[in-house]
Amino acid sequence: MTTIAKTPQPTQVYAVGIEFIGTNYRGWQRQEEVIGVQAVIEKALSTIANEPIELIAAGRTDAGVHASNMIAHFASTAKRTEYNWMRGANTLLPKDIAIRWIVPMPDDFHARFSAIARRYRYITLNQPYRTAILNGQVTHEYAPLDVEKMIQASKLLVGTHDFTSFRAAQCQSNQPVRTVSHANLFQHGAFLVLDIQADGFLHHMVRNIMGTLFAIGRGELDPSGITRLIHAKNRSLAPPTASADGLYFINAYYPEKFQKLLPKLPLTPLWLGF
Repeated sequence: MTTIAKTPQPTQVYAVGIEFIGTNYRGWQRQEEVIGVQAVIEKALSTIANEPIELIAAGRTDAGVHASNMIAHFASTAKRTEYNWMRGANTLLPKDIAIRWIVPMPDDFHARFSAIARRYRYITLNQPYRTAILNGQVTHEYAPLDVEKMIQASKLLVGTHDFTSFRAAQCQSNQPVRTVSHANLFQHGAFLVLDIQADGFLHHMVRNIMGTLFAIGRGELDPSGITRLIHAKNRSLAPPTASADGLYFINAYYPEKFQKLLPKLPLTPLWLGF
């Protein structure tokens, strides 16, 4: 009997924009014993594709950290429209994870390795009473903070530095040098927002920076303390890590040949109103 070989089906690469509240997950990455966001979305996409799907993201968020526009990619031989991918996934996903958009991309697009910058926002609610509606989605600081000093300090983060003093002990990065293109701290009503972008981030880097900025805002450290800590290259000298509640991965950026294919969306979280 003659066996007829099946013709391999062409594979299409897709970029995906994902929004999630990370409170109920042990971070982005798929793990054996705990639930990660990656595994939940892969299960939904695999059901729609009727084949195993591997989803690769621009960054790996920690437990409890959120994302308003995490960019990821996957490849599939399944023939589905962009609308059907998105509608199907959102029907299957839990309420705290949603696909915002999905677009076909060239075969050489890689959400992680093609990225040239990542961007985070850390949201603090600075008021005497805690929030109920935004519980778990912002960090609450009840005491008044000296915002001007915090702004002065945040500007000192811009540039290429060794961020050893702001990396977690379990950080697996080969080297601690990162280039921060902007670190803008500003007020929006009772909210205090740190908007920071770099070519990459170390484990807990933004949360450790924010912990230091809180210490400066409380008067425990002067603004130039940021520079001293950078030069010290010693995590044990820096203030405690800030809560994961207020941290959001808000975007990743790519070379123009890829960036022009991705949706242009308002900065997030959208409930901030700008």
